[in-house]
Amino acid sequence: MKRELIRQNPPSRELAQRLSGADEVLLLWHPEIDRVELSVRDLVSGAGFRVEVAPAHAIDAFYHPYAYTAGRKTTIVDG
Repeated sequence: MKRELIRQNPPSRELAQRLSGADEVLLLWHPEIDRVELSVRDLVSGAGFRVEVAPAHAIDAFYHPYAYTAGRKTTIVDG
């Protein structure tokens, strides 16, 4: 019997977290792939989105997530 290895997502590190109304905003760093990601989730519905962020723009994106993501490719997360 062969055992299949299941690759899990590499762990991320939370750089910053804040609440704005019902929205939870997270700034995450994925060290294994050296990627910074912004995650926004509505705590009521569970819906949200994720977007990759250039490290130089991470703080701006964290404080202004909707302005930052306008016109950028996002990954929709459905609650």
